[in-house]
Amino acid sequence: MTRTVPVRYSGYMPAKNRLKEYVEGGVYHVYNRGVLKQDIFLDDHDYCAFLSLLKYYLSPVLPTSHNREHPFQKSGYVKLIRPRPLANINKEVELLCYCLMPNHFHLLLRQITVDGMQKLMRRISTTYAMGFNKRYKKSGYVFQGRYKAALIDMDEYLLHVSRYIHLNPVKLELTRTVPVSEYPYSSYAYYLRKKSARWLKPELILDHFKHQSYRSFIDDYQGISENILGGLVLDDDE
Repeated sequence: MTRTVPVRYSGYMPAKNRLKEYVEGGVYHVYNRGVLKQDIFLDDHDYCAFLSLLKYYLSPVLPTSHNREHPFQKSGYVKLIRPRPLANINKEVELLCYCLMPNHFHLLLRQITVDGMQKLMRRISTTYAMGFNKRYKKSGYVFQGRYKAALIDMDEYLLHVSRYIHLNPVKLELTRTVPVSEYPYSSYAYYLRKKSARWLKPELILDHFKHQSYRSFIDDYQGISENILGGLVLDDDE
């Protein structure tokens, strides 16, 4: 018999997009979408460019890497005349899980410093938008305003948010030809130990699964996460 992770229902419903509560050590579900709900990832190169920024900002800095090449230059995503140096902030914020979808993204972040999340989101949004517009010869906004974030202050919400994030491709039917574990633009494969990366920290969530596998937690989904999470998830009509 499969043992499930215990969930305690307290009657507390998370407030919607509790963005202003910047807490040192706080964990946040962060999300944003394209302006007018337009796609922000048009092909594999766009997805990889966004992920390369996460890797660049969040990887541990080695003694010889202080002059690392801009990730857009290195990958050939766009040609930059005078690329600005990008400051590494791995000691200020941690990425716990992620999923990139055609017109939006989800990140689960833990702040180490009280403004770590703000720094990461401001830098990654600005840099990606610059590269995206340059690549497609566009101008103007790429994202629909400022990112939204909800503070997660109970363990059961943390687990369910991670499941909600990893199941997003199923919700939008992006996994009709491959299982959700093989969706290439989420952290689910890292949770199954098929991949590893120093810039991703799944342990905070995986440490809760001593008697059940994380895969079983995903496979046992029956619609409960969105009912519990309320304002911690992104509404399609926002």
